[in-house]
Amino acid sequence: MHTISDLKVLYFGTPVVLIGSRNEDGSPNLMPMSSAWWLGDHAMLGVGNSSQTAANLARERECVLNLVPSTLVDAVDRLALLTANPAISPRRVEQGYRHERGKFAVAGLTEQAADLVKAPRVLECPVQLECVVEEAHAFGGPDGNATAFQVRVVRAHVEEELIIPGTHYVDPVGWDPLIMKFCEFFGGGSNLRPSRLAEGWQMPHQLERAGSGMLG
Repeated sequence: MHTISDLKVLYFGTPVVLIGSRNEDGSPNLMPMSSAWWLGDHAMLGVGNSSQTAANLARERECVLNLVPSTLVDAVDRLALLTANPAISPRRVEQGYRHERGKFAVAGLTEQAADLVKAPRVLECPVQLECVVEEAHAFGGPDGNATAFQVRVVRAHVEEELIIPGTHYVDPVGWDPLIMKFCEFFGGGSNLRPSRLAEGWQMPHQLERAGSGMLG
């Protein structure tokens, strides 16, 4: 049985990516996001224009997509309400965002140099994709509050244990990505922990039904 619903949010989410980029002063920046999809050696990234990352991608034309395993959920949550952009909108202040440039330190993650781009890799992420920006498209309706960045992967770094021996394929059984669904964290099919982002965005959340293992 289906019902017609005027859904308030259509943010179904995808695997979480930490976008590594460089600020205008050369310092590293990290932004968690879950609005990315891949086709061939290209990816499309949906980034809000109020973020420092949007400005960095437009200026530097490069980034690293660090794919996050479910084990790094706490690090991602520590980054959720941080922005390297000092100009924070009243709406974001109300949601709990604050200005922070030292994101690697706050998250407890390790900066790692890339090979072909200046943007930073995250040592703890088992999949790291160095990318160049090829196109940028206004996105988000008449307000134009986001940009869809089309990037091309120029180098992929993958933990050896995730590669199927004798191939260039990632083992889908060994890879357990962190998934964000409607601002909540999931891994291995389970809700992993409360999300600061969900709290800031005042997203309603139904707790796991006792003994069912399924979300209500």
